[in-house]
Amino acid sequence: MSQTQKQSLFGLTLTQLQALCTELALPRFAAKQIARWLYVRRVESIEQMTDLSKAARAALEERYELGLSAPLKESCSVDGTKKYLFRTSQGEYIESAYIPDGERATLCVSSQAGCRMGCRFCATGRQGLQHSLSTTEIINQIFSIPESERLTNLVFMGMGEPLDNMENVLAALEIITAPWGMAWSPTRVTLSTAGVGRELERFLNETKVHLAVSLHNPFHEERTELMPIENAYPIREICNILRRYDFTGQRRVSFEYIVMEGLNDSPAHIKELCRLLDGIKCRINLIRFHKIPDSPYFSPSDERMRKFRDTLTAKGIQTTIRASRGEDIKAACGLLSTAERK
Repeated sequence: MSQTQKQSLFGLTLTQLQALCTELALPRFAAKQIARWLYVRRVESIEQMTDLSKAARAALEERYELGLSAPLKESCSVDGTKKYLFRTSQGEYIESAYIPDGERATLCVSSQAGCRMGCRFCATGRQGLQHSLSTTEIINQIFSIPESERLTNLVFMGMGEPLDNMENVLAALEIITAPWGMAWSPTRVTLSTAGVGRELERFLNETKVHLAVSLHNPFHEERTELMPIENAYPIREICNILRRYDFTGQRRVSFEYIVMEGLNDSPAHIKELCRLLDGIKCRINLIRFHKIPDSPYFSPSDERMRKFRDTLTAKGIQTTIRASRGEDIKAACGLLSTAERK
């Protein structure tokens, strides 16, 4: 079997590693040994898996490779944010953003090359969907950047809609949080969705990571103009799903709200937000709109952002303003796009 036909080990779950061991006539316990070498010790070659026999390593080498690939390009912002460009197995490109903040170091992970949600304010949405990422390609973003071992948090808020790539995203989350994998606390991970209702309940039932819902407008007609997904999964239905779950413990739900001056920041929008989110223990993260070419939307002033935040807070909804990071290298919210690479 040629090198290009070898399968990747990184991105395999314990169940898949156990099947691999059965296929190669290795003892079942070898699956946990391989997982430890991959996700804990971060091995650089199969040969370094020294608690496997030479015969076992040779059998692995014949059919498998680690499967990691380094980023093609690194862009550095004046604020310390870094953006990494990766090439996918299908010849497309994705971007990830590394965001240092004191003792916190967050990686914004992509789940798809492009996105088919078509949100009007998002550069990735304009690009359209090229393909969903494999679990290997998702995990590769975490393990292949120079800052990999410094990471404290992961946010699935990069390119793509995570719940539109459900199986591979769930497998990646399992690797990140399972005791046999990276063994991270689920509270260190957040997944953001525009609201794919058919997959949302499965995500909530099968994981314990935090949830962020892209809201951006509480009115059905106006949100439809911004986010076509509102036609299929109205935000009111998404909120009804969330009311059936408990967010009073460690797990949090937040709502992302990109503020566009004169479009979604009026007193009427505040009143409707309060009505929409009534009964859900949550917070709202306000994000200043980041200009993309030929966009009809405008960023609000800092004063307008603060007034919007303070009014919502006074009405009992915990509201924060998320600082913009990496805007000069197009790494800020809504700016990730690789369309020009084609």
